[in-house]
Amino acid sequence: MQPLMLHQSCDLGPIKAVTANIHSTPTGCAAEFRLDGGVDAITLPPDGPSVRTDDLWKTTCFEIFWQPIGGTWYREFNLSPSGRWAAYDFDAFREGMRDAPVDAISLSCGHASAYGKGELVLKANISAELPAPAQVALNAIVEHADGSLQFWALAFGPGKAEFHSEACRQMIVDRD
Repeated sequence: MQPLMLHQSCDLGPIKAVTANIHSTPTGCAAEFRLDGGVDAITLPPDGPSVRTDDLWKTTCFEIFWQPIGGTWYREFNLSPSGRWAAYDFDAFREGMRDAPVDAISLSCGHASAYGKGELVLKANISAELPAPAQVALNAIVEHADGSLQFWALAFGPGKAEFHSEACRQMIVDRD
């Protein structure tokens, strides 16, 4: 698991660490995200059907950005602890946004927390065409009970938290 860093503009809050990992599969990729700390003190979206849903990033959610090396286009996946998901393609930085073709996304999420200690683990299996090798970003958004958001990533560029920035894409994923 790779440690994610908290953006400098965010207070630490109840979540003390976030880790993530991803690897290619014959049909796409598999990823795992883990929150450690006071999971009982953050906002989690209510469970729902595993369907494509917009605006998942407005509350606790996990993201993958996948950009073929040498390409300008990239794909964004939003994965919610609720079981909902979204996938978008972009031609370039925040340009040409459209729904990405996805064959299937399977999510499982479990969490337990008491007295400020606990964990949340989300596992995703994504079946979609994902060219490799690729530069990949793994991100987390954590909503606190007061509505404020934390931003976690492998790396950040200068300035505000911007998950669409290539500076966040710090992993190289290739086919096995």
